[in-house]
Amino acid sequence: MSNQESLNLSSTGAASVLIGDPSKFGRVGEDGTVYVITPEGDRVVGSYPGKNSDEALAYFVKKFEMVASEVALLAARIRSGAMVPSDALDAVNKLRNQIKDLNGVGDLVNLANSLEKIPALIVEHESTYQAKKAAQAAEKEARKAEATAIKEKIVTEAESLVDSVAWKATTARLKELLDDWKKAPRLDKKVDTALWKRFSSSRNKFDKRRRTHFAGLEAEHKKVAATKEIIVNEAERISNSKDWVNTAKQYKVLMDKWKASGRGKKSTDAALWSRFKAAQDRFFTAKNADMEKRKGSMAENLTKREAMMVEFEALLPISDFKSAKKKFFDLMAKWQKIGMTDRKKRAAFESKIKRIEEEINEVERNFQRKSDPTAKAQANKVVQGLAEAIENYEKQAEKAEAAGQIAKAMVAREAAAARRAWLEQAQKGLTEFTS
Repeated sequence: MSNQESLNLSSTGAASVLIGDPSKFGRVGEDGTVYVITPEGDRVVGSYPGKNSDEALAYFVKKFEMVASEVALLAARIRSGAMVPSDALDAVNKLRNQIKDLNGVGDLVNLANSLEKIPALIVEHESTYQAKKAAQAAEKEARKAEATAIKEKIVTEAESLVDSVAWKATTARLKELLDDWKKAPRLDKKVDTALWKRFSSSRNKFDKRRRTHFAGLEAEHKKVAATKEIIVNEAERISNSKDWVNTAKQYKVLMDKWKASGRGKKSTDAALWSRFKAAQDRFFTAKNADMEKRKGSMAENLTKREAMMVEFEALLPISDFKSAKKKFFDLMAKWQKIGMTDRKKRAAFESKIKRIEEEINEVERNFQRKSDPTAKAQANKVVQGLAEAIENYEKQAEKAEAAGQIAKAMVAREAAAARRAWLEQAQKGLTEFTS
C-alpha cells in the first residue's frame, strides 16, 4: 500500500498499523517457531522450515500486512461511496474473524481497533454512497434516455422509408441504420424489444415491397424482351430487302413498336437493340449505296419527265375530248415507263397531270349530259311547263283586272314575270343539247 493511501486513511486508524515495522511485534524461538507479541502474551503463529529467522518472520509479517491492507482498502472504498453499506458490514465481520484467528506478525490489537472504527465510518459515509448511487442512477437514466433517443430516431427513419421507391438507395440506408442499431447501447429488454419490433417490421415491409416490385419487374422485363425479340427478328428478316420505299416504312413502324414496347432489363435491351440497329444499318447502307448509283439515272429521268410535261400541257385547251383522252393515255403509258425521279419533283408533275385529266373528264361528262335524249326531253318538258304557267297567270291577271281586283291581278302579273325569267334560262339550256 502506498504512503499516500496510508495518509488518506489515517483517520480510521486502519493505515496506522502499516506505519512502522510490524516485525517488532514478533520473535522467532530457537527451534524456529514464530511468535506474535500481544498484550495477553506471546502466541504461536507457526513456523517456516528450511528458512532462517528473518525469512520466517518476514513470511508471517506479510500475512499481517495483507489483512491490514484489506482493512485499509475497505475503509477507502467506504469513504469513496463505492461500496454498499450492507456489503461493507459483511466485509467487517469477515475481517473481524480473520484478525481474531490471524497467524501473522504485527500490531494485532491496533489492527482490530482500526477495524472496529469502520462501522462508524460506514454510517458516516452512507450519505456519500447514497449520493453516488443517485448520481449513478441519474447517469444511467441519462444514458438510457440518450440510447432510447438514438434508437427511436433510427426506428422513426426506418418507418419513414417503408413506402420508398428508391429501392437501391433505401436498401443501402436501411443497412446503415441496422449497423447504427448494433452500435447503439442496449436498453432494458422490454423497451429494446418493442423498438426492435418496429424497426424490424419497417425493414420487412420495405423488403417485401421491394421483392414484389422486382418480381413484377422481372415478369415485365420478360414480356418486353419477348416483344422486342419479335421486332428484332422482323428487322433481321427484311434487312436484305431491295424494296427500298416499303421496307424503309416497315423499319419506321418497327421503330415505333420498339419505343412503345417499354423499357426492359438494361443488359437484355442493349443486346436486342444492338441486333436491331445492325439489321437496320445493313438495310439503309445498302439502300443509300443503291441511291448513289441511281442519282445519275434520276437526273436523266427528270429531264424526260420535264419534256413530257410540255406534251401534257399542250392538250389544253380541249376542243375534242376524245382525241385529247387518247393522247393523254398514250402519254401516261410512256410516263409510267420512265424510271425513278426525285419524289418531290415527280409529285409536283403528277399534280399537274391530274388536273389535266380532270379537265378532260369534265369535258366528256358535259358532252354526255348534252347528248342524253332523256335529259333533253326533260329540258323540253320544263320549257313547256313554264310557258303554260305564264299563260295561266296572264289569264288570271286579266280576269282579276276585269273584276276590279287590282291586288290579285298584281300578284298574278308578278308570278308570270318571274316565270318568264326562268323560261329564258331553260330555253338557253335547251339550245346546248346536241340533236
